[in-house]
Amino acid sequence: MPVATDPRILVDAATRDDAAVFQLTADRAIVATVDFFTPIVDSAYDFGRIAAANAFSDVYAMGATPLFALSIVGWPRDTLPLDLLGDVIRGAADITREAGAFILGGHSVDDPEPKYGMAAIGEVRPDRIMTNAGAQAGDLLVLTKPLGTGVLATALKRDLLPESELAQAVAVMTTLNAGAARAMLRVGVHAATDVTGFGLLGHLRTLLEASGAAATITSDAVPLLPRALEMTDQGAIPGGTRRNQESQADAVRFATSVPEAVRVLLADAQTSGGLLISVPGDRIEELQTALERERAPSAAVIGRVIRGKAGQIEVV
Repeated sequence: MPVATDPRILVDAATRDDAAVFQLTADRAIVATVDFFTPIVDSAYDFGRIAAANAFSDVYAMGATPLFALSIVGWPRDTLPLDLLGDVIRGAADITREAGAFILGGHSVDDPEPKYGMAAIGEVRPDRIMTNAGAQAGDLLVLTKPLGTGVLATALKRDLLPESELAQAVAVMTTLNAGAARAMLRVGVHAATDVTGFGLLGHLRTLLEASGAAATITSDAVPLLPRALEMTDQGAIPGGTRRNQESQADAVRFATSVPEAVRVLLADAQTSGGLLISVPGDRIEELQTALERERAPSAAVIGRVIRGKAGQIEVV
């Protein structure tokens, strides 16, 4: 990426954070992010809901409030009816409305493989930006959604699971991270990111590298979606998850007692995952209470930030 230098650029690609942040005035900054992908469920409506929640997740991870979005569409107009695309956009519009934002337009291309996503725009006070670069040794790590969406979506594609078995996963993926973001801002935490395509370990590694710290993860404490372990054992492992494992091998050390299926799920490529929050230890009870009050899917303490080589993770 080209290096841009300007005092108004508050967050750019240098720390691989969740979104770009550009300051407009002393008390206003714009947050911008983009994300799109191919369908991971059979329902066009649910696909749109998941894609919208996923796009807004980056805005929430920065501590920002969504304003509006632009749709990004790739659609095989000769092989899939446009009514299905209407269902996708209807699902996205419902989640966007829930976020208190608006879809104001977008762009589409004829594409042999369907794709949908959004460029999402939010707003934040410059002194309220939440980045991935502030974690400190002694912080506890909290995860607000269970893992396993990548494996379960792959199991659906391979006919190992009926769509009805994905109901809980769909419910998790279509839950906005708005409540979790409100909870962390209310309590005051050191750093946050959302867990998406690079999996828990990949996004944690990025947070630790940006913060100059290391971490330990307790694998038994990490929440998992129902049947995720079973489907992993049956080999329903996305290619992206395998690539995550390969790219993270130099940074992660596993205790011999950690099962292979759990190692896979810790690297599983997530869609619309939860927030990973680094919180001072003396605020953990307050954060968990706030997350429960906001009805976050999880408020699990999964590990601790420690002193060590930046980006290194030990899984026990």
